[in-house]
Amino acid sequence: MKNQRIITLAIALLPLQLLAQFTVRGQIVDYETHEALPYSHIMLNGQTAVISDQTGFFEVGNLAQGVYQLKVKYVGYETFEKGIEVNDDVTLTIAMQMKPLIQEEVIVSATHVNGKTPATYSNIDARMLRRDNKGADLPYLLQSTPSLVVNSDAGAGVGYTSMRIRGSDLTRINVTINGVPVNDAETHQVYFVDLPDLSSSVDNIQVQRGVGTSANGGAAFGASINIKTDDSPGEPSATVNSAAGSFGTLKNTLMFSTGRTKKGFNVSGRLSRIHSNGYIDRALSDLSSSYVSASWVNRNNILKFIVLDGSEVTYQAWNGCPKDSLATNRTYNPSGMMLNSDGSIKGYYDNETDNYRQTYYQLHYARSFSSSTTLTATLFTTTGAGYYENYRNGEYFSSYNLEPQTNGTDTVSATDLIIQNRMDNVLYGFNASLNHSSTRLNSVFGVGLNRFGGSHYGLVKWAGTGFPADYEWYRNHSIKTDFNVFAKATYTVTEQLNIFADIQFRHIDYRLQGNHDDLRALDLHPVFNFWNPKAGVYYSFNGRNSAYFSVAVSNRDPNREIYTDSDEEQLSRVTSERLTDYELGYSYNSSKASLTANLFFMDYDDQLVLTGRINNVGADVMVNVDDSYRAGMETVFGYKINSRINFDFNLALSRNKIKKFSNFVEEYDSDWNYLGQTGNVIEDTDISFSPNMIGGLNVNFNIIEGLTASVRERYVGRQYIDNTSTLSRSLDPYHTTDISLNYQCKQKVFNDLTLNLSINNLFNKMYCSNAWVYRAMVGGSEFISDGYFPQAGISFMFGINIEI
Repeated sequence: MKNQRIITLAIALLPLQLLAQFTVRGQIVDYETHEALPYSHIMLNGQTAVISDQTGFFEVGNLAQGVYQLKVKYVGYETFEKGIEVNDDVTLTIAMQMKPLIQEEVIVSATHVNGKTPATYSNIDARMLRRDNKGADLPYLLQSTPSLVVNSDAGAGVGYTSMRIRGSDLTRINVTINGVPVNDAETHQVYFVDLPDLSSSVDNIQVQRGVGTSANGGAAFGASINIKTDDSPGEPSATVNSAAGSFGTLKNTLMFSTGRTKKGFNVSGRLSRIHSNGYIDRALSDLSSSYVSASWVNRNNILKFIVLDGSEVTYQAWNGCPKDSLATNRTYNPSGMMLNSDGSIKGYYDNETDNYRQTYYQLHYARSFSSSTTLTATLFTTTGAGYYENYRNGEYFSSYNLEPQTNGTDTVSATDLIIQNRMDNVLYGFNASLNHSSTRLNSVFGVGLNRFGGSHYGLVKWAGTGFPADYEWYRNHSIKTDFNVFAKATYTVTEQLNIFADIQFRHIDYRLQGNHDDLRALDLHPVFNFWNPKAGVYYSFNGRNSAYFSVAVSNRDPNREIYTDSDEEQLSRVTSERLTDYELGYSYNSSKASLTANLFFMDYDDQLVLTGRINNVGADVMVNVDDSYRAGMETVFGYKINSRINFDFNLALSRNKIKKFSNFVEEYDSDWNYLGQTGNVIEDTDISFSPNMIGGLNVNFNIIEGLTASVRERYVGRQYIDNTSTLSRSLDPYHTTDISLNYQCKQKVFNDLTLNLSINNLFNKMYCSNAWVYRAMVGGSEFISDGYFPQAGISFMFGINIEI
């Protein structure tokens, strides 16, 4: 009876307890000095509750029992947010951190554009990158960008990957990290395999299609990709991210941050390890990387030191799969083949690998002199060293500057070898910019100086006979100095109309000396001076509709291979390339829908293209063609159907032509004796690897609280492998479907616990995304050697993310 009375009394008093009124009170103070912050705004559940008094004290009464989201705002300080549980009176002391007058975003302000700049661009933030990051290289995380096509040598997105934007490969795409050039100074190439799991340390990426605005590093002939690494978080944190899936792919990432101290110091970092066996035979990848950032911030200054290190060991898959093997053995990899004396295959060399390590050192400083004037400066050094190793069958001694070997009466002129092509290089320099803004004029003045030094050399590590130990058969060295200075400004004519102007001067001095791997002497010293002007207008019709038009010029110097693979006759004709880019765009934004659409016309003078011609030592030759262009339309449409479903759609249609093209084919007799080269002129032919249609559709679902799903469709039209528009030498169009599921688990142990599952190429489409081809006439019949890059069929990745 007694227990029944107690239970009855508790039930009777329960409504009174739930209706009880509680009070939240406290004081708002400075985090560092503990001085009171008067007249702070205190909000509960998004609604302003009270304003603190002159001593920083506040009190909110008449609160029912429950959980409230507390938010405090004070001018010049970071917004404070915290969930509080109210089941009694609550007393708090809230310490607010001063907001710097400048943010870390200012470090990349010289290379990024904003909403009122007349430029064609896309922004990708850290949330999008980390949602999709399950081990694939960065190009695969940018596939929502219009006009972008990706490729993986190993077929699974890990290892050597590449991308093209508007048909331009990475040698023609300017890439920077925090404003520091990433493109190799000599080859202009970007190898994301040397930066594994970079996306885990990225805050945002801006992809400017076309020429874009002035930046440091190589010329943008198709796009520029400006990467900003992560900000220094205010609170301490630690995150573990792991993923595993098809082809033995395994990714592990550990991230940490000390949080910003009272004095403004922060240290954060990341360790990553990725392994994959690859879809293609033996195309394994062992990748590791680290990222450390140490920063100091106060109201007017930012000082940040970054070390980004990456190393890779990959089994070579860059030769591709012969076309005649695709139907029966599409994972076939000819790399590392070892032959018997009769030409039969005796096996594959197990160390046919590429080995490289690259380290970025960056020191950034930013100073705000006032709310309108900011100076940023960066010192940087990028080091790289490594080699690739090959097994060579029946190599002639003469090719390595050695005489044939004699053994009694026998003369040995060739033997099997294991060689290493090595490189060791360093890039160092600085860049600085002064940003000034007023009521109508925003201007940026920038300067950059880079100096590159690199050595290329070859070693014979093993020989069947006749070679000294670690025999070096070639070595060359290069020095490249790249100086640029630019000024750009946006002027507000009216509230609706903005005009933009940008002028850059670039000086390039390149010196290459020594011997090439084919023993030819190299002694080159090209010098270039380029003026790159840009201008445009931006007009805002109202709060939702705007339009822009721009004209931009970019000049590009030939890369290393143009020089090393050209004979004297060809070198006398090689010149720089010039692009004039016209962009016309429109955008619409509302609470439910967004639309961006643009037309572009990219007019090339002296574009360098492959013609099928070879030089006098048998290397492919690229030549300048007088007139070529890319013209097209890109559109991105996004729509929020309701609170649970939204989608975005992108489509690029283009026409990519060389107006007049001379194609060359080598001729041999039936015994492979060289007879010469014949050429024919083709008019209005398609530029290689430039599909006329690229499209994508992403549909996102909020299924239940914590559970989201995405369906992603990708379509890439036909791509021609060479510049002859020949159907038999083209890649078929392909369409793929990917699905991902993310579940954020409700629990009280960790700050975040998220599980994710990705199913790529759901319908198991068999397609190739890249290829190469060589043609010749032998004894009157066509001979073709080629390599195609098949991509994986259906595959899976499962991941878990834990944040504490």
